[in-house]
Amino acid sequence: MPEAALPKTYDPAATESRWQQAWESSGAFHPDPAAPGEPFSVVIPPPNVTGSLHMGHAFNTALIDTIVRFQRLRGKNVLCLPGTDHASIAVQTILEKQLKAEGSSKEALGREAFL
Repeated sequence: MPEAALPKTYDPAATESRWQQAWESSGAFHPDPAAPGEPFSVVIPPPNVTGSLHMGHAFNTALIDTIVRFQRLRGKNVLCLPGTDHASIAVQTILEKQLKAEGSSKEALGREAFL
């Protein structure tokens, strides 16, 4: 059997649109409040921005996934809602520290360049 060569880098456009369409057509993003089972919901906080990913990020995701799957196995009507940092305060703090280390600031950079 010939081996398929894997690409050196991930090309999101090659797969994500197909999966997005599959999830949308399955109703994955529209939970049914009338579905049987006791409601159970989890709002996932956004990851802390520390400048680099670490095992804690993976652990948090795995832990929440385990809890959600367990509750579904128990027959609960589960909604798992990812959270977002709408104001990006943590990201802004990291960027400001990097700019300061470079001898600059967000004010010196200007609004458009900073955003």
